[in-house]
Amino acid sequence: MKLKREIYLQQIRPYYDSDIIKVITGVRRSGKSILLETIKDELIDNGIAGDNIIYINLEDMDYEYIVDASDLNEEIKNRITNDGKYYIFLDEVQHVDRFEKALASFRATLNVSLFVTGSNSTLLSGEMSTLLTGRTVEFEILPFSFLEMKQYFELNKMEWNEDMFYDYLKWGGFPLRFDYKDGKAIHRYLSNLYESIVNRDIVSKSRSTDKKNFMEISLYILANAGKELSVDNIVAAFKKNNKEISRRTIYNYIERMKKAYLIHGVGRYNIAGKTALGNREKQYAIDVGFRIINTNTINYEDTFFLENIIYNELITRGFTVFAGKTYKGEVDFVAIKEGKKCFIQVAYLLSSETTIKREFGAYSKITDASPKYVMSLDKVDLSHDGIVHVNIIDFLLRKVDLMLT
Repeated sequence: MKLKREIYLQQIRPYYDSDIIKVITGVRRSGKSILLETIKDELIDNGIAGDNIIYINLEDMDYEYIVDASDLNEEIKNRITNDGKYYIFLDEVQHVDRFEKALASFRATLNVSLFVTGSNSTLLSGEMSTLLTGRTVEFEILPFSFLEMKQYFELNKMEWNEDMFYDYLKWGGFPLRFDYKDGKAIHRYLSNLYESIVNRDIVSKSRSTDKKNFMEISLYILANAGKELSVDNIVAAFKKNNKEISRRTIYNYIERMKKAYLIHGVGRYNIAGKTALGNREKQYAIDVGFRIINTNTINYEDTFFLENIIYNELITRGFTVFAGKTYKGEVDFVAIKEGKKCFIQVAYLLSSETTIKREFGAYSKITDASPKYVMSLDKVDLSHDGIVHVNIIDFLLRKVDLMLT
């Protein structure tokens, strides 16, 4: 059975009948199409006639004749046969040339509620942004969170326990990967999925992109997600293998990864000055499963895997997230929502006094009174000196929440 993704539906429901365009974005195979189908089913359950719902998957060959805005305009207007309100769903709308003109026209001239999906972050840039300023609302969909993994397993009567966190830590939350039980099969699925995304959303969009180089560099970036990226190290590694790559090309590849929703760039936040800094120094993978495509092993004590999961969870919950910078150090995350914030430090296990001092000590020079958290997999509560210790699994399963000031 398919999971009803309440965390996103709760955000979208207030707009079901609004003429504002609902733009659902995210990496391929994260569940955007299923979410559209769920919304369609909810509308029918709420009394909307099926004849007043138009659903077009623009990656379906049945619709390959819809090439540009004029084709789309003709298709939609031919399907509108009564004076009632229509609910229009356009899946992967970026395949239609100048689609934004059609959307603007529909909104201005028809009695419709529009839902569109896309797998590239430029969907809301350029001409669409100009034509539809203030007329769109965006929802980014990520692969399953750990809580959604639990819900999916329970829905399908599959065995689940909290120790499966380690399975999630290794293989991530792409919905279709749960169809496979064998590690080799999951690895093959993720590898094929990644290559498909690269082919369809990156290489096909730019003739100047060298696929082999892109794969090598992008997988390196994913494997090292959360760490401070050294472009010079990548250039040096290429030179060592008698190959050339420019810094500009690497930065270009990073931007292409962001546009295809493979990574999120995380800015720095000056804690003392309480300001966001312009330069970015960290990237986090949209799903930790992509981090191990070029290897079959994982070090479960690698804090950066844990950081990646915490980061994605915070994004899913609607936080704006930064890497916190102090005068001589850093805090893993500054999480901000509605003008309020908290600080988060992530560790694997607080297994020694030295580790405890290091993680809790990250806050020693911070005078900001906002709540401070240390998250780890320890079951014992080690909170002290006003710093709250939280078990990571409890946080991911929403047994505990964050306080903000």
